[in-house]
Amino acid sequence: MALSLSIRMRCVPKPPVTTSGGDGRRLAIVASHTIQYQAPLFRSLAKRVDLTVFFAHRATSVDQAAAGFGVAFDWDVDLLSGYKHVFLRNIAAQPSLGHFSGCDTPEIGARLREGCFDAVLVTGWHLKTFVQALAAAKRMGLPTLVRGDSQLETPRSFWRRGMKAATYPMFLRLFDAALYVGERSRAYWLHYGYPPRRMHFSPHCVDNDWFAARATREARAALRGRLNIDEAAKVVLFAGKLVPFKRPLDVVAAAGRLRHKGQNVIVLVAGSGPLADELTRAAAAAGVSLHHLGFCNQSAMPAAYAASDVLVLPSDGGETWGLVANEALACGRPIILSGAVGSAPDLAGDGRVGRVFPTGNIDALAVTLGDILCDPPSRASIAAKSEAYSIGAAVDGIMMAITGVNGGRRVAAL
Repeated sequence: MALSLSIRMRCVPKPPVTTSGGDGRRLAIVASHTIQYQAPLFRSLAKRVDLTVFFAHRATSVDQAAAGFGVAFDWDVDLLSGYKHVFLRNIAAQPSLGHFSGCDTPEIGARLREGCFDAVLVTGWHLKTFVQALAAAKRMGLPTLVRGDSQLETPRSFWRRGMKAATYPMFLRLFDAALYVGERSRAYWLHYGYPPRRMHFSPHCVDNDWFAARATREARAALRGRLNIDEAAKVVLFAGKLVPFKRPLDVVAAAGRLRHKGQNVIVLVAGSGPLADELTRAAAAAGVSLHHLGFCNQSAMPAAYAASDVLVLPSDGGETWGLVANEALACGRPIILSGAVGSAPDLAGDGRVGRVFPTGNIDALAVTLGDILCDPPSRASIAAKSEAYSIGAAVDGIMMAITGVNGGRRVAAL
């Protein structure tokens, strides 16, 4: 009882503020930086709660290039409207998203205290900002949620696995609720002994409606026409950074096998990175027609999906999810994922809207690619899968977690 009273006295009560559909509860989200996939989720969530998002770092166009895109750019879609947000002061000696100390924002404690929030959601623990937010929340008795895509399949050293086995069962329980984004995320939390009753499904998602509205027949015809691709040709899309762990060369190799069998298969690449020249050489050597769009900003991606017949993501275990798979489904396109891609069990594991092949097995990829091009899934089945991993489903999971942790808090205060 004394603890509860001391917590309540640390902030001055404010009248509930509701947005469209909001219920007056206050949620703080601590995020690394503005991300094109998160903004639609924040906007939707702001209609259900009084939301404030705290960003640890203001990413520059140079940061985007350093992240593997290969070119400096700014996203061409709105990432900040529709929800309250604050850019924290990052006092790191070398501000960066690439290492733990690159985001150092000690003011987050004061910000959380001033906001009188009902809960705080952090989007990981790999940056100092997230740990600072967790520590501050614990001092205030503020329920803390976490949402991320960590999975056991991510390559780690023997020493790192041992360290996590010893410390994570205790560390992860500091979070009052865990929001798992998919099956491998759920397995991760269970592996470290996290209580299932404190876990809630909040899937990785994209703005399905936004993509679907732009991946039209007209967009397909326009891009194919510009690239001089015949409508009878089967277009295989690779979308993403051209970096080793994403294995874009596997797509070209598999397409080459189909070409040698007489199938009219063309590879379309939407992305840039250090493997661009090697990819071009590999396509020429394999006799594969390759159309390289280069880096495509967000507004250009729906047309790339519309012009294609299937998305292939052959990444290794470094691909903890692969949101291009969600984008492809939103645009009505089937997907082929390697078994190491984090979203494989969720989005393609049932073999209905996509297929899964053993990572690095070019022969298996070629067979799978031929099968799905000859017998694609129905639009209805693709739409159903896309809806199951939607922004609405993600928001529902977050709301359930908020209700759970605040219910527990009220009981503890009685």
